Amino acid sequence: MKSVYVIGAGMIRFNKYPDKTVQSMAHEAIELVLKDAGLTKEDMEAVFFANSFWGMFDNQHSIRGEVVMRNMGVGNIPITNVENACAGGSTALHLAYTGIRAGMYDVALAIGSEKITNPNKSLSLGAYATCMDVGNFAKHIENIMELSKTFTVKIPEDQTAPGEGRSIFMDAYAMGARWHMSRFNSTQRQLAVICSKNHFHGSLNPLSQYQQVMTVEEVLAAKPVAYPLTRPMCAPVGDGAAAAIICSEKFLKKLTNARPVRIRASILGTGADRDINAPDIGERLARKAYTEAGVDPKDISFAEVHDATSWGELHQTESMGLCPMGEGGPFAESGATRLGGKMPVNVSGGLECKGHPIGASGLSQIHELVTQLRGEAGKRQIEGARLGLAENGGGNIGVEEAAMGIHILEKV
Repeated sequence: MKSVYVIGAGMIRFNKYPDKTVQSMAHEAIELVLKDAGLTKEDMEAVFFANSFWGMFDNQHSIRGEVVMRNMGVGNIPITNVENACAGGSTALHLAYTGIRAGMYDVALAIGSEKITNPNKSLSLGAYATCMDVGNFAKHIENIMELSKTFTVKIPEDQTAPGEGRSIFMDAYAMGARWHMSRFNSTQRQLAVICSKNHFHGSLNPLSQYQQVMTVEEVLAAKPVAYPLTRPMCAPVGDGAAAAIICSEKFLKKLTNARPVRIRASILGTGADRDINAPDIGERLARKAYTEAGVDPKDISFAEVHDATSWGELHQTESMGLCPMGEGGPFAESGATRLGGKMPVNVSGGLECKGHPIGASGLSQIHELVTQLRGEAGKRQIEGARLGLAENGGGNIGVEEAAMGIHILEKV
């Protein structure tokens, strides 16, 4: 197996940027990643550009990556545009990895940039619905409602009207949370513990959109969104860009000051029709990732998982095999997933606090893994970090993600 390495990672702070564009944020992240890798834009042999909504907001429906790169003086190399909903960033990295493993390139750039904030808030929130099967949207919502009726955990009467200013994905996540509460007796308080933990982590991350600490009680008392989710449990709307440069072993040998991190596994998969109680896409792909990496879940030092809500983190700690199925809530309550715990999860603050600008989110997870494995995370550094896992889901069809990328990175 040919080894592939991350030699550069860069991201801007995720936030609301009324004066920035998809292109300007991408340029910032690219400059940061080039500086981190000690390379120039002329060194790049291929570019993979992830974005979902530029066309919807600014009519740039096509050649997005070509526009971004040409306007910073890069041409004459392959540029691939990637759209895979929230999994776009990890998909871009997977494609770059595939090209290097195949021997087509020796060094490649994966970049994700997304601007979702808009003066028209309904447009911003409505964009997320396009990450579902639009042609069957009404049927999908009907199925969610019918499935919810089978759960033993019911929505409290004072919260039957969903909160305003939410995306449709919050309803899908809330349904998943109520399913888990019904089947495994997990609780709303456990979700608040996860959220509070991530706010603590986010307070240590200068690139996090939210950097304030919240107690469990404050999370529970916050405005309801869709039971059992309150507002802090849900990732904020925001803008941002993140990037990674990866290379072959041959290219790495040419470098004198590299700080490489090895990619042990890069897996991309698609959701499937299944019963809600059957193994989900995360379980299926995680097994493939561990097999490719030649490791077990117990070997993982820390993880960044897709927590568009606190329920997402609870669910993915189980699906990734970091704790037994059904025990994600008690696992979080034990302190295991907190910085200093036996399995730190989302030490970046996760999407709940770091932010979730769709096309950039997966690469921001890679930025955190690389930073930790290099020992450069400062106040949030995980002691002895050797293997990091990133799980990045995208879209929704049926009862699971439409797409998912999983990466396992190793300290060199």
